[in-house]
Amino acid sequence: MDKMLGPSDYTAWAGVVTWANGVYWVEVLARRPDGVLIVRNISEGTKREVESVSAPLEPNLLYPLLRGRDIDRWRAEPSALIILPHTPDTLWQAIPEDQMQHHCPRTWAYLSRFRGPLLQRSGYRLLRPGHPFYILSNVNEATFAGWKVVWKYIATEMTAAVIGRSAEADEIIVPDHRVMIVPSEGKSEAHYIAATLNSSGARFMVRSFIIGTQISTHVLGKVRIPRYNPANPVHQRLAALSQRAHELAPAAYGDDAGAQAALREVEEQVDRAAAELWGLTEEELREVKESLALIAG
Repeated sequence: MDKMLGPSDYTAWAGVVTWANGVYWVEVLARRPDGVLIVRNISEGTKREVESVSAPLEPNLLYPLLRGRDIDRWRAEPSALIILPHTPDTLWQAIPEDQMQHHCPRTWAYLSRFRGPLLQRSGYRLLRPGHPFYILSNVNEATFAGWKVVWKYIATEMTAAVIGRSAEADEIIVPDHRVMIVPSEGKSEAHYIAATLNSSGARFMVRSFIIGTQISTHVLGKVRIPRYNPANPVHQRLAALSQRAHELAPAAYGDDAGAQAALREVEEQVDRAAAELWGLTEEELREVKESLALIAG
């Protein structure tokens, strides 16, 4: 374990905190010819009860939302949208209210319907008093990164995946607070990180020290992942294997036996490449995989 143990060269972040998911999480009902979207807030199953409403919104503050339920190993697909009243320029600070009223009047009107509950959010009262009533938390450079490695916070084992910009609208994908994020400089680096995290070695390490079912950002303080070097053949191989695993995952999770067999073979190659990354011998890798199987039951 000592060969794999140590701080990573990467930092993980938690996703966006709304303190009122039922206001900010929405689904699209229709798209008007002028580009305005008719949406309905997703109020079912949220901790804070809010009114269910349908409203027209400008599209420029709506982003694909990635929740924990949307993530499997090698696969992450957003299933809703989030209203994000922040920009890459404002980052943790929300768009000023006068600018919201001027540039996004429909979104402003929608959020204003919930002004009372939004001002009463515990996080707002403790951390953001005096800021626009619709401000969110955990919005930073990682939120707006074009490439991200993500995994579920509530889980019993590591399930990492890579997300880029959405295929439909070329928009960034915004993870929620129960999704951990590692921002990446590019696609290959992201896949290298994901492959390393999904290897049996990393999964064994995570299962050895997680508390209950919480796989937090602290993972990268325990699993040693060196900075990606595009000239390193092992790093290149891990990146390529992750890309192949992501290609196979949709069919494999759809019960395609051929894809499942191919994915298992790719994962075997990931284990061997990660073992080479950490300098594990064949015997050590075998012991790691046997120990992981025992821990997993």
